[in-house]
Amino acid sequence: MRILGIDPGLRNLGWGLIDCEGSRIRHVANGICESDGKDELALRLLSLHGQLTRICREYAPEMAACEQTFVNRDGAGTLKLGQARGIALLVPAQFGLDVGEYSPNKVKKTVVGVGHADKTQIAHMVKMQLPGVQLAGPDAADALAIAICHARHMGTQALRVRA
Repeated sequence: MRILGIDPGLRNLGWGLIDCEGSRIRHVANGICESDGKDELALRLLSLHGQLTRICREYAPEMAACEQTFVNRDGAGTLKLGQARGIALLVPAQFGLDVGEYSPNKVKKTVVGVGHADKTQIAHMVKMQLPGVQLAGPDAADALAIAICHARHMGTQALRVRA
């Protein structure tokens, strides 16, 4: 089962792919979709959509998982992040994938063991669980953590190829 993890962001959208066989996981690829902060919002979203679409075409994931948005003090920033998250949900849906959604604390607790881990701790534990992985950056590490979280919470019965 190939799982695509997505860490939504308007400027940097992290992505990571793992293969699962039972309880074993293996790194496939990871990276960051970048949008130009100087472009208008619609063009930034279009850029993220195109990049994520190419990733889905190239790697053919069978499931996807995305981090849920948490509301912070900056309402406008939260709204923009929500729009990027919409792209993160839309593209896998266009490929017919089921998309799991996880809170940031659930991802951290699953991968690190504590719900308030920082990005350094997440990257370290992702490297421990995926030996030899070369991370494209913190957003890619977060995306791999989301994919790992999805694999751990799906259960072995759900980790089968869709007919």
